[in-house]
Amino acid sequence: MLCNGCAPLAPGQRRTTNDLRRMTGVPAIFGASRRHPAARRRSRPRAWLDAAVRRFAIAPPSRTSAVPPHSYPPAPAGETLYVIGDIHGRADCLVRAQAQIDRDRRAAPGAPTATEIYLGDYVDRGPDSKAVLDLMAARARAMRVVALRGNHETAMESFLAGRLPFAAWRALGGAETLLSYGFAASDLRRAEGPRREDFAERLPNDHRRFLASQNEFHRVDGYCFVHAGLRPGVALEDQDAADLTGIRSEFLDCDGDFGFVVVHGHTPVERVEFRSNRINLDTGAYVSNRLSVLRIDAAGAALLAPEAP
Repeated sequence: MLCNGCAPLAPGQRRTTNDLRRMTGVPAIFGASRRHPAARRRSRPRAWLDAAVRRFAIAPPSRTSAVPPHSYPPAPAGETLYVIGDIHGRADCLVRAQAQIDRDRRAAPGAPTATEIYLGDYVDRGPDSKAVLDLMAARARAMRVVALRGNHETAMESFLAGRLPFAAWRALGGAETLLSYGFAASDLRRAEGPRREDFAERLPNDHRRFLASQNEFHRVDGYCFVHAGLRPGVALEDQDAADLTGIRSEFLDCDGDFGFVVVHGHTPVERVEFRSNRINLDTGAYVSNRLSVLRIDAAGAALLAPEAP
């Protein structure tokens, strides 16, 4: 059955982020479908990034090279860490990233112990948040997975608990998440949105367990993994949860030594950002089609595969 405002889909066709925004009355911020990134790049190469800066009030990202310009610490002996950036409802990108990891593991000599570290923001903005949580719950059962909490998971859980009004979550991309759970577009056009109780009934138990399992940071030898960053001058154990999932300029502008390399997401950049004290893996997958994966092994840190141009 089609939800209100939906046109029938041709065989094999999928909804785009802009389709979902038109259905729910949320203004579209991108001028072309995510299914045609090459056409978008030819006409306006930075259109998606400029629009994200305007709509979500983020700092304009830098154009740092994707080739690590610094030497980074190795992983613990006999281990390989795979770190995945912000997913934001792009189940298709997640499937490709996990397949990349699986291929890399099969090709690795000596079968090192592998741990996958996800930097948070699994939901919102993209069209397939429910499918992303399905995939993450299944992956956590099959692999060694460390799932970190992002500000969008906090927003979703705050809406469920009655601490965040629908309008505030919708502004962060919550409408797209609710559509992925089967809500009708007409429910999302109402100012009060759908009933929290109705969403709670549709949230599978394995999604609840996955959300409850999330950590705010993860420390491994010379690295600290966190969604947004750290407040400079504050010890790791004293960091505030709001900073770990939401800090921007105070952390991004800091060139000081944190005592470890901070690997984070949260602030989109065109290319993975390699700094001496931090690595930013958020390459805006929900509109750029690029979900970046960092491998950390005995040789240090490097992208698992070159990003698309």
